Formats: sequence, C-alpha cells, structure tokens
Amino acid sequence: MFFFRKKNASDANASSLLAFMGTDLHSHLLPAVDDGVQDVATSVHFITALQEMGIRQIITTPHVMMDRFPNSAATLAGPYQQVLQALQSAGNPISFSHAGEYYLDESLPQLLQQPLMKIFGNVVLVEMSFMSAPPQIFQWLFDIQTAGYQVLLAHPERYNYYHQQPEMYARYRERGCMLQVNLLSLTGYYGKHIKTAAEYLLQKGLADYIGTDLHHHKHLEAIRDIANNRKLRALLESYPFKNAAIPIANVPV
Repeated sequence: MFFFRKKNASDANASSLLAFMGTDLHSHLLPAVDDGVQDVATSVHFITALQEMGIRQIITTPHVMMDRFPNSAATLAGPYQQVLQALQSAGNPISFSHAGEYYLDESLPQLLQQPLMKIFGNVVLVEMSFMSAPPQIFQWLFDIQTAGYQVLLAHPERYNYYHQQPEMYARYRERGCMLQVNLLSLTGYYGKHIKTAAEYLLQKGLADYIGTDLHHHKHLEAIRDIANNRKLRALLESYPFKNAAIPIANVPV
C-alpha cells in the first residue's frame, strides 16, 4: 500500500535529478518476489516516479537468495510480465527489464548450473553477507568469472567490516570485480560510516556504477530529497559513473 503525495516546489528540482544516471541497474520493483514492492500498482508508481526524475531505463534486480528468496528466471517471468503489461496499458514506453541480485554463499555451485540473469552484456550483480566477509569470496568471484560473467558487487560501502580496511575495495577491483554504490549511501541514509565509505569510493575513483536500490516508499522519498542538496547533486553529476553508457534496450512486446 502506498499513498500519493501532493506535488510541491521541490518536485520541479527533482525533474532532472537522476538524468546523470540514465539507467538504474539496482532496484526491487517486481511485485511480491522479495522485500521490495508487493503489488503491481506500487511497481508502476515507483517506475513512473524514477522516470519523472530522469531515469530512461530500469533494470530491476530482485534478490536471489536460496534460503529466503529462491528466485530464478522462471519464477520472475510472471511478475515481470504483469508489470510490463501494466506499463504498456498505461502507455508508458520506458525500457524496463529485470536481472537478479545474487547473494553469494555456499549455494553458488548450484546457481551456476543454470545461466545467471545478466544486467546487460555479461554483467551479473552480486551481494554478500552484511555480517562478515565470506572467507571464500574471492574463490566465488573467480568461479563466476570462469563461467563467463563479469561481476558487479552491490553496495560495497554497506559491508561494515571493510570500513577499517578500505584497501579491500581496490583489491576487488584488482580481481576484476566492478563496484556499485547505492545512491542513498551518499546522503547518510544508512548511517555516517556508510556515507564516509561511499565518499571514499568516489574520491578514489573506485565506484563504477550507482543504483537506487529502491525497495519502498521511504527510499523513494529519501531519493526525492536529494533534489535540494546542491553539493551532492554536483558530486553525482561530475563523477564518471558508467550507467549512462549502458545501451537502452527495447521493451519486449
């Protein structure tokens, strides 16, 4: 359930807020498949809201977590078609597709028995435990790469165990892993230390992509609030994120 908000003066500032991205490659906008949106109407509402802020393409990424959200291309096909049909019925031509956000754990060999859902090209989005770094993480990354994929690590700034080891971010890059920062990390939404880590990644030029990681209405409102943060907007628009270089795909009929 969501509530429509009245437009105000800040909405005008938000009209081009996310134009620097072009493509949002990390969100949770398929209904009732994970901890993101739970119905088609909310999916369309959030997609339209991102579009109004300048997003031209959305590649949404439901969690793939075998013990909690055992999603796959087969299980996601129906919810995706529901949203796509709703967008088409509304006459909205935005490019909307889906991949997955793969949680890395001991289930990886099982996952690799089937083709992984790619964001674009051969790129797959992955995440790992927020509690502690898996000791096998670099072996897992190597296994994914050996299977023919390019790895994009979601929100590295949110793994608190690296806040005292910032040199680890460069190590991931050295191992051929790209890094994706969450937009709201740079606002302090997740906490001061995560904001500091996200700023470090940008200062060192280690961040490749940025994503909204949009799950719910509170996230959407926090994204809209960036419209009045001139300093952050200048940083976002000057940093060479690669999102805008992702080709805009045609919406399937």
